[in-house]
Amino acid sequence: MEIILHQAGKRYNFNWIFKSIDLQIASGSRWVFMGSNGSGKSTLLQLVSGSTMLSDGNIRWKLNNSEVSQEEVYRHISIAAPYLELIEEFTLEEHLKFHFSVKPPIDQLSIQEILDISGLKSKAHLNVGYFSSGMKQRLKLLLAILSDSSLLLLDEPLSNLDKDAGRWYLQMIEKYGRNRTIVVCSNSVDEEFRFCNHQINMNER
Repeated sequence: MEIILHQAGKRYNFNWIFKSIDLQIASGSRWVFMGSNGSGKSTLLQLVSGSTMLSDGNIRWKLNNSEVSQEEVYRHISIAAPYLELIEEFTLEEHLKFHFSVKPPIDQLSIQEILDISGLKSKAHLNVGYFSSGMKQRLKLLLAILSDSSLLLLDEPLSNLDKDAGRWYLQMIEKYGRNRTIVVCSNSVDEEFRFCNHQINMNER
């Protein structure tokens, strides 16, 4: 998916988060939005996802040279972010079955194959509400990366992950990130975005 922003700006009430951003994210490219807390990087990611509206300027999405409306963008994206909630009453296996009935898995993976990939197979019948923060983050990444989407959005993906889980994350991107546009938000944690080849520093906006 290709995303084009022209003179994009976002404000809440009378406070501008950012203004006049021109950005072209080419199909298949890998970007990182860098910046400190409050710099607007997560807000920009939400605009790219189509989940929030611009205050100024415009944004376009294109897939295979065809325009995608803002109302239809959600069909083509997957996202992992700290502010997204999991269904804590579901077991891990139930959560996977529900999610991938709505968003088909990449490479037509089965639920059992996804459990094997997750590193959480021993927790398959445990309610997600009993997961540690690190296990929940691993699940969020699993759902996003293994969804068959053309645009993958990752907001601070290493939040609450230990080093082993961080290596798992990079392996997942290497194996399943091919032929996809990827955008990462990061507070300059190199391991989160070392595979990216473009960046925008929101502290400089």
